[in-house]
Amino acid sequence: MRDGPNITTIAALIGDQARAQALTLLMAGRALTATELADAAGVTRQTISTHLAKLVDAGLLAVQAQGRHRYFSIADADVAALLETLMGMAFGAGTLPLHLKLGPSAPALRKARVCYDHLAGELGVVLHDRLAARGAFGFGADGMVLTTAGASRIGQLGIDIPALARSRRPVCRTCLDWSERRHHLAGALGSALLDRFEQLGWARRVAGSRVMAFDAQGEAALRGWLDQVSPPPARPCRPSPSS
Repeated sequence: MRDGPNITTIAALIGDQARAQALTLLMAGRALTATELADAAGVTRQTISTHLAKLVDAGLLAVQAQGRHRYFSIADADVAALLETLMGMAFGAGTLPLHLKLGPSAPALRKARVCYDHLAGELGVVLHDRLAARGAFGFGADGMVLTTAGASRIGQLGIDIPALARSRRPVCRTCLDWSERRHHLAGALGSALLDRFEQLGWARRVAGSRVMAFDAQGEAALRGWLDQVSPPPARPCRPSPSS
């Protein structure tokens, strides 16, 4: 007799190499076509279409039609959190691909990256830990909450706190970071902060990658805001490279 839901179906779906490749690519937070995902996974368009249909049916992916194209994305934050946790387990078990351990993009990926729609990596953990140390978070009946002190500090960046509270998703929650093995900040607040860092020109997304690039000035601005009462001035946002 089984206790609880059967996890084998979801585990088998994620465990396929091509499907895992597609899911990992979509963790960058962008919606992609079947052709783009097929190229990344190294399979044919017909093969990836079959894989994607299974992932959509299982609720792991969402699909939206736009003109002649269909765009696939991670279904929701819960799916993203599940994938990030699995990546952490794979990293701890030493099962990451060799190119990810030793390749030139690995240090940048571990420094700062997109985890679905929020900041992960070393700087994501710094963001969570510094805010927590300054009393930005508390715990209520529904779990992790933003305190008055936290709302004041976040408001310094020009983020609409009442709008976050009206969101249908939790304002703040933690997500276990696969490379740091500690928590970074997720939820509506994590998403809003990542967007704001881009708007301020502190960071930019690297095309075709999960890397979120902070230059020296951008990282200094982030750390300065976390350490100071008043945030540093914003810098103009530079366009992302095309490749």
